Amino acid sequence: MAEIKRLDKRSPKIVKRSDKREERDMRARENALKRPASERELAKRPDRIRPYLIGYMDEFIFDEFSESYLKTSKLDDLMSGVPVPLRKEDLEGFRDEKGLSVSLIGENMARVMGIDPKFRFAEAYMAFLTRFLGKRAPEALVRKAKNAADGEDFDAACICFRAALVMRPDDLAAMYGYARVCRAMYNKSNDAEYIGNFKAESLDYLESLTELHPRFGQGWYYLGYMYLNLGLYTKAYLAWESFLPHSRVAKDRREVRRRMEQIRTPMEIERGYNAVLSSRWEEGIRILVPFRESVYKDWWPLWYYLGEAYLNTGCIEAAEEAFLEVLKLNGTHTETMEELISLYDAEGRADMAKKYRDKIALIRKGTS
Repeated sequence: MAEIKRLDKRSPKIVKRSDKREERDMRARENALKRPASERELAKRPDRIRPYLIGYMDEFIFDEFSESYLKTSKLDDLMSGVPVPLRKEDLEGFRDEKGLSVSLIGENMARVMGIDPKFRFAEAYMAFLTRFLGKRAPEALVRKAKNAADGEDFDAACICFRAALVMRPDDLAAMYGYARVCRAMYNKSNDAEYIGNFKAESLDYLESLTELHPRFGQGWYYLGYMYLNLGLYTKAYLAWESFLPHSRVAKDRREVRRRMEQIRTPMEIERGYNAVLSSRWEEGIRILVPFRESVYKDWWPLWYYLGEAYLNTGCIEAAEEAFLEVLKLNGTHTETMEELISLYDAEGRADMAKKYRDKIALIRKGTS
């Protein structure tokens, strides 16, 4: 706040821009909170991560508190008819009703919620945790998750962050930690489906994080890198542009500015792709043609989108040349082969059409 006052004396324009940014940030947060729970709450949205964690439920067996214990502990309003998750080694102490701590029972409940946010008794578990750990229960889960992540026990960290998000869906630390641990998990995997699901989850939570907590710079920082790795250069640039006002770490600011400068040309190429995708063929050609003789000439998408633009403007020979260039750089790109098949069929070149149909069949057979 002191910095804003100091800037106020020197340059009212800077403060005005800051006010506009605050207004924009507030609108973004309000819009995010207006989204239906089915989109923004882990316990209610489709769960792409549950299948990779559900095996941990085998750790537990379920039992219930006795009626006498429920009454003496004043838990009958919360836990009557609610099964309690126990590890096998907990069972004897639980049945004794004196040898098992409340914190251990709560830990088991939190783990179940993190594994399966839609677990039938999750709401009762949340009420139990809130009664015995207070409103700071999600914070305790985040601390536990961070400790697990520091030890590279990423599954345990993921489960704890998810449990915290079940209890408090818009918690900044839980959202950020969950996005980061999903990122760490897909970076350690070689399984394409696993990578795809964890990458999508990380992206979803970084986007939600920057909407709900737009002043948290690190959310924008990692979101920018996520977009960069997806080849979404304009989005990366805009994310980093939002990062700069919210970071005071000089090293990070220098790094981000350098990255922003590096992607200016890819952003222009992306603008050409988008023109083609929007059926603005001539505009796409005008933007993309200069890059054919640049350092980006080995980017196969450059040639693919040029081919599409040429094809749709009747430049058949140029389209064929562009599509063949794609296959020199990416020999298994079946979409390009399909375009060539259509082109050759239209020209009556049955032998060439057959060549690429056979190639597609071989590629698909090899991946089935």
